[in-house]
Amino acid sequence: MSLNLEEKKAIVAEVGAQVAKAQAIILAEYRGLEVGQMTKLRAKTRESGIYFRVLKNTLVRRAVTDTPYAGLAEHMVGPLAYGIGSDPVAAAKVLHEFARTNDKFVIKIGAMGGKIMSSNDVAALAVLPSRDELLAKLMATMQAPITRFVQTLNEVPTRFVRVIAAIRDQK
Repeated sequence: MSLNLEEKKAIVAEVGAQVAKAQAIILAEYRGLEVGQMTKLRAKTRESGIYFRVLKNTLVRRAVTDTPYAGLAEHMVGPLAYGIGSDPVAAAKVLHEFARTNDKFVIKIGAMGGKIMSSNDVAALAVLPSRDELLAKLMATMQAPITRFVQTLNEVPTRFVRVIAAIRDQK
């Protein structure tokens, strides 16, 4: 089904808006993938906040023109699905995990911060902890000294009470 000019402009504008706020774009070939599998992938990407669509390459080329991701245009060949995310690790994780379980879904290339990444680079990015995990680790690290200090202060009266209890038990 072909699109008319207005529909094409709307798609280019929509993708352009997603690319403007994107931290990473990942291109994957989906040739031979069944509809049910693709539906599961779409649900996972939606949960992770990733814009995931199968689009015409010519429309995406227009959308990435004059952006830091313009280098991807030469790699847009064949049937591709586009994963565009504001959290680069989340986008890489979801798509990489799906590619590991489905051999017909192949990550071709990606881009982050204007730099082109190979499929191996995307796989390396996927094993990094996500933004939420890093924030949790940072908060735990920041709270550790305070927690230890409070535990130390609490230990003095606790020891005193134990000594008194031991003396009482002896008598």
